Amino acid sequence: MAIKRTLTRAVPSSEGGKVTHWQLEMKYEQGTEGKADYYTNDKIIHIPATEENLDGGTKTNFTAKAEGDWTKKDLEDLCPTSMWDEIFASQYDSVITNPPTNPVPNAEFVIPS
Repeated sequence: MAIKRTLTRAVPSSEGGKVTHWQLEMKYEQGTEGKADYYTNDKIIHIPATEENLDGGTKTNFTAKAEGDWTKKDLEDLCPTSMWDEIFASQYDSVITNPPTNPVPNAEFVIPS
């Protein structure tokens, strides 16, 4: 079953009428809700329009613009979905597909003499 992604929250921070920072939240789901194969996880990211690199240069994540000029697709495109997809698939595998087994204690074990 395919992974479903839904942008659930977008909080802009603005300066001079333009968004300079986004807090975005995306819900990931796979399986059928209420069934044993269902798993969900929320991913959150804070993205500034620009940030300083380790080498002192500046990295541009997006061009600041008015809140009303943003589309849902613009916001979704800011999310690192390729990375999040891989993380979610790994989580799904470890929780649903191949969950860890719990050891079973043997309270009746007799210590060898």
